[in-house]
Amino acid sequence: MAEDRDPQRRSGAPQDEEHAEERRELSIEERRARRSAMRASQTYARFIDHLCDRGGMSPSVAQQAAVSVLCGLEQRIQAEESQDLEAQLPRKLTELLHRCERHDADPRPSKFGRDELLKLVGEDLALNPDAVEPVVRAVMDAVRHQISEGEAEDVSAQLPADIRHLWLPTM
Repeated sequence: MAEDRDPQRRSGAPQDEEHAEERRELSIEERRARRSAMRASQTYARFIDHLCDRGGMSPSVAQQAAVSVLCGLEQRIQAEESQDLEAQLPRKLTELLHRCERHDADPRPSKFGRDELLKLVGEDLALNPDAVEPVVRAVMDAVRHQISEGEAEDVSAQLPADIRHLWLPTM
């Protein structure tokens, strides 16, 4: 009701003028960069939402879990395959992933199996050993939903059988 009594609010003229002026002031490159950043943010948010739903965790835990599991996964596959995988992941996630100290460590791929991966993630997240596997599976599920089927198969082909068992969807 208060909006009806305020002629400027009702017409929206000052707000419309401000937005139009703001649009005119931005170059096409700046607008593209803003749209790109917005899309990247939305894609990352959808990924985290999916992970939260799948894994029953908070967004901050989901982010930490995603980085930990992906870092471990990428340590196990060839560098070229890791780059292909990252190309299909949300940009913000790959930025977080590259801050991981293990990405600067030993050359890939490292030889380790399921138990070592679960231990690594459990230590990163300070999780009880019984709680680690469901988190790893949730992250891997969210990643598989983000990437193409072909890329999922390529990653799977480079994993040892015991980690592949975590990567593949459960029936």
